[in-house]
Amino acid sequence: MPTWLEVALRTLSAVSILFLMTKLLGKRQISQLSLFEYITGLSIGNIAAYISLDTDSKWYLGLLALSVWVLVSVGMEFATMKSRRIRNFVDGKGRVLIDKGTLIEKNLFKERVTLDEFMEKMRSKSIYQVADVEFAVMESNGDITFMLKKDLQPLTAQSLGWAMKPERQPESIVMDGIVIEEALRKSGYNQAWLNQQLSVKGVKLEEVFLAQVDDAGNVTIQTGERSIP
Repeated sequence: MPTWLEVALRTLSAVSILFLMTKLLGKRQISQLSLFEYITGLSIGNIAAYISLDTDSKWYLGLLALSVWVLVSVGMEFATMKSRRIRNFVDGKGRVLIDKGTLIEKNLFKERVTLDEFMEKMRSKSIYQVADVEFAVMESNGDITFMLKKDLQPLTAQSLGWAMKPERQPESIVMDGIVIEEALRKSGYNQAWLNQQLSVKGVKLEEVFLAQVDDAGNVTIQTGERSIP
């Protein structure tokens, strides 16, 4: 077999295997990563490159290495779910950086975060004064979360003492000109109601790129060229 064809086939195989193994690892592996998940991602990527390009070695050894990494990663995820002590050791714990409006210098030093980096992170959350922050924590994934002081927090219905009824998320009832029957039933309506709504708005079903209905029964339609409220 020509070398170029072997490399192409190995690469396609590696991509397929990576896809299946990433599905097995779950969504956490492609979201904010913990330290262990970061190491796992790098290692799996390197092994996949080895499978693709190292034509002098046996491909199944790379597959074996990939399988071991995935098994270790899945096992570690279950262990961290079951044990808080293991979770704290593997993922780490959050560290308080601001407490009651006071910036804690020693904790910044422990996390190796400079003041410039900290202020940049604050500005990214539209916060410009440390004195406005009641509480800030550096999470185990490296992100910093902030809680503003009570008088600077946005008004909510709860803070105003208003009672609000539960609201259901909008349902996409038509996509690419095709009625999503399950979403239509879930929203409490039927095909006859949908046809009436389309007739009122003067649009045909096949013209609808996306149609959504909210909790109040209001339908919004996107044709791909215009929006019909």
